[in-house]
This record gives sequence, C-alpha cells and structure tokens, in this order.
Amino acid sequence: MLTATGTSRQASSHDQDRPGITQQDLRTEVEMDLFSFIDCSNRSQSLSALFELLVNCASEEGFSEVAYGALTYNEPVRLPEHPMPAIAINFPLHWRERYFERKYYEVDPVVRRTPLLSKPFVWDHLVKTEQLQANERLVMEESKEAGLKQGISVPLFGPLGRVSVLSFASRFDDADPVQHMSHLNALAWQFHVAFAEIAHPAEQRKEKIELSERERECLRWTAEGKSSWDIGMILNISDNTVNFHIKKAMRKLSTTSRTVAVVKAIRLNLIDIPGRNVTAWPM
Repeated sequence: MLTATGTSRQASSHDQDRPGITQQDLRTEVEMDLFSFIDCSNRSQSLSALFELLVNCASEEGFSEVAYGALTYNEPVRLPEHPMPAIAINFPLHWRERYFERKYYEVDPVVRRTPLLSKPFVWDHLVKTEQLQANERLVMEESKEAGLKQGISVPLFGPLGRVSVLSFASRFDDADPVQHMSHLNALAWQFHVAFAEIAHPAEQRKEKIELSERERECLRWTAEGKSSWDIGMILNISDNTVNFHIKKAMRKLSTTSRTVAVVKAIRLNLIDIPGRNVTAWPM
C-alpha cells in the first residue's frame, strides 16, 4: 500500500481472505491509497519518482504493468532509453524490445484509436467491438502472450492538440479492468497533470484561480462520486444548476473533464475532501 510518505507494501492476492477484513475495509484502503498518490505526486520532482508512485498505486489495483506515451507530439522529457512514443514504461523487457524493433506502435490499435476516443477503454472490448486489421490483431495477441493478459487505456488530452495515453495491464487472466476503471482513470489524470508540471513548468498557468463556494461544493461532491442529480438533492438545487457550476469550474481550471477538474482543484488546494474518502470519480 502506498502511504503518505511514499513507501509501499506488497499487495496480497489473499487480502479478501484476511480474517476480519470486509469489502468496505478493502475499498477504503484503495480510496485512501488514491489520495496518498495525489499527496505524494504533488511533492515529486522527477519523472522517475512520479512513475514509481504510479506503478505502486496501480499495482494495488492488480495492474502492475504501466505505459505512458505521447501520441501526437514529440515529448523530449522521458525516462532514459525510452524511444518515442514511450515516455515511461515498465512492460516486460522482451515485449518492449519486440514492440519497438518491429515498430508495432505504427499498427497498435490502442495507439491508433486513442486520439479518437474520449473515455477509458478496455483492450478486450476494443478487440471485440472494432473491426481490427490482421496486423492490429497480431499486436493484441502477442501482447497477451507476453504477459499483458488484461489491459485498459486512458486517453489524455493537453494543450495545443497534444494527445497522450496511459495504459495499465495485468498479468492475470481474471483481472477485471472494468471494476477498476474509475480509480485507474483518476490515477492516470493525476499522473498526467503532475507530469506536465514537471516537464513543462513554464507552460502551466501561473495566475491565481479562484472558485466560488458553490463551485467548490459541487467539485467536492463530485470527488465523492456523486452525480449531478445527487449533488442537486444534497444542495437543494437543480441538476442543471449543478452542471452550470461544474462547467464554470472546469473553464477556470482549463479542462473539459470533471475528473481533471477535481484532480487540479485538489492539487491546487482549492477543495478539501473531508476524510479524503473518494468512492468513484466521473469519467
């Protein structure tokens, strides 16, 4: 478990069998782990440290294989010996070598389709629902043979048309990426925002951002996994009014994603989550 100090413990596949440990206990551990990642990533000063934090936290969800890449632009900041489009990756070495030697990134359906998609997608669903070409199917089949049994990718969008992708994979056939999609999506966006501040500090907005009290309230409840309808009931306002305040906050935070708005607001200390108990973030 990634702690607030950045240390970690090995995740146990038998956690659910521990005496006295309930499903709610396990869920709370994951929720607090997500905020530990946010706290630690806010203090990270290097890509290698930030990526290690991400891998530790994703491993807790059963997805220990992680890859981050730039798809539509040349990113000069990357871990050593990582050719484009990879920025940071810990996939099995033999698969990495084969992937780049054969230039699979030119036909990889994940790479090809990420710029066209706005939400996280599961690799198996991509294979089943898209009419993939033979070479695209070959990449997906060989990735499974290399140990990447289940995978999920998160499209990440930045300024100037930049598109990146963060992929999480599991070595286990029975891993369920759909079950972990919300948390992995939040991890991906937090990493992406933190990386941008490390790699391109001059591009980050320097002016002070101010949110109204209602905007902060709506974002706080969004971080708790509440829908616009839920928030409206809690605050005794219409869901249209909730959407209005959230969209205003998103504009101020230079994003069109609720998840990114929450990530940025927490990162900039614009909102505080009581007990830091996040259940599911919107995508």
